[in-house]
Amino acid sequence: MSIHIGANQGGISDFVLLPGDPLRAKFIAETFLENAVCYSEIRGMLGFTGTYKGKRISVQGTGMGLPSHLIYVNELINDYGVKTLIRVGTCGGLIEEVNVRDVVMGISASTDSAIISRTFSGMTYAPTASYKLILKAAKAAETLGVSLKAGNVLSSDVFYNDPELPDAYAIWRKYGSLAVEMESAGLFMMASKYHVDALALLTVSDHLISGEHCSAEERQSSFVDMIHLALELAE
Repeated sequence: MSIHIGANQGGISDFVLLPGDPLRAKFIAETFLENAVCYSEIRGMLGFTGTYKGKRISVQGTGMGLPSHLIYVNELINDYGVKTLIRVGTCGGLIEEVNVRDVVMGISASTDSAIISRTFSGMTYAPTASYKLILKAAKAAETLGVSLKAGNVLSSDVFYNDPELPDAYAIWRKYGSLAVEMESAGLFMMASKYHVDALALLTVSDHLISGEHCSAEERQSSFVDMIHLALELAE
């Protein structure tokens, strides 16, 4: 039994979806899983296990930002033997080719976080998703008719940048990062370390150029294309 999850051994599947919002975890469990059971309510970070098309699947809320996300990723891998972790979250569009409500697949994740550079003694490490999951997601998206934008995303430590400073995302936009979020780089790093599979599927909830954004309710419970796609990746 881990410190922050507290589930009994065997209570969590080896295939886990990772929304940042615990209420999105609840929505996924209640809407898409059969016979879902809540295995954790610690700190309000809800976790559920159920079945989807006969396949056993868990969904675990992680909170926002690399530090919170990595607590749950570490415990899921090391305490519960999870082998596949898929982030299902929201992001902000950085370039004009990405629109609000688009589904973005992060195949690599840049970051401004010190967590990764500290791990590598100041050297640069490039966290990437699992190639196996990238291929499966691309094929599943085609089957489901989901228009998928794939590429680099930025995992930032900062949600609200100082408006009096220069555009914090200009350099990332110039080099083709599709969107900004707060967790994927940490997920990919830990998956690489422990030789498990990880992927980030993200729905664009707001746009940093146009200013368009979705409501909190919509972010919580209406991004179903991303969820369907993630669920189809279960082996």
